[in-house]
Amino acid sequence: MRLLITALVVFVLDQITKVWIFNTMPLDSYFYPQDGHVIEVIKNFFYIVHIGNEGAAWGMFAGHGTILALFALVALFAIYKFRDALELHRTAMQFAFGLLVGGVLGNLVDRIVHGHVIDFLDFHFPFTVPWLLPDGRYPAFNIADCGIVIGVFAYITLSFFQAEEAKITEN
Repeated sequence: MRLLITALVVFVLDQITKVWIFNTMPLDSYFYPQDGHVIEVIKNFFYIVHIGNEGAAWGMFAGHGTILALFALVALFAIYKFRDALELHRTAMQFAFGLLVGGVLGNLVDRIVHGHVIDFLDFHFPFTVPWLLPDGRYPAFNIADCGIVIGVFAYITLSFFQAEEAKITEN
């Protein structure tokens, strides 16, 4: 039940924010910040924009929305099918996978409804990293992406600590 409630919260927050962006900002405001269609939250750092990402993270696999949607469905099925192996009986794992499932569903709905994922959180950093931030601008993302990243990170962290705990109890 915790997994479902967490997934529902992430999904609803994601969809509410995306409906707001869709109804208030023109598509592709990301590429033209000088046109006045961007909300400046923190000057020279954080903006609310509206872009359509036809790919996965950082626009990878753009133009393959159907394959990405099918991959999302397979991932959701795999989580359900392997729930025992993924230890979804553990409370912390339920929250981690709730975040992940809510995020996957949020982006999946976008792909089905819009043909792309609506991204709107845009950060500009005062430094560059050649392989990640060549111009200091982090690729725009959304609430669903946050759920996916935090959920995966939490799962990996929880799995690591469980493995360490198992080693300690063996000794």
